[in-house]
Amino acid sequence: MENLPRNCSTFTAMALLLTGCAVGTAPQGWQQGGPHLTPTECRDLAALRSNAPPTMAEHQSELVALRKAGYNPSPWDDDPYYPDDLQAAQRLVNYWFDTECQQFLPR
Repeated sequence: MENLPRNCSTFTAMALLLTGCAVGTAPQGWQQGGPHLTPTECRDLAALRSNAPPTMAEHQSELVALRKAGYNPSPWDDDPYYPDDLQAAQRLVNYWFDTECQQFLPR
């Protein structure tokens, strides 16, 4: 019985830690309301969809957008979910582009 207060505080601390981990692992795009892509990302993604030669900045904007959609490229070749996780992020970025970047589409 004398360990009960210590066990309860340990349990509470573990519950708070796990709650923080669960909240912290959600993809950024799902956490925020409003626009998911910045105007720069919209412009660069539109340029990548054209036939113009891509720039390094455009590729970097695409990678930032994919990370916002939950894709985390591994520095090692050990991602068990590749290419499914990349394709899911690409679909989400395409959806965001289609709904948020209309002003950047060619007319």
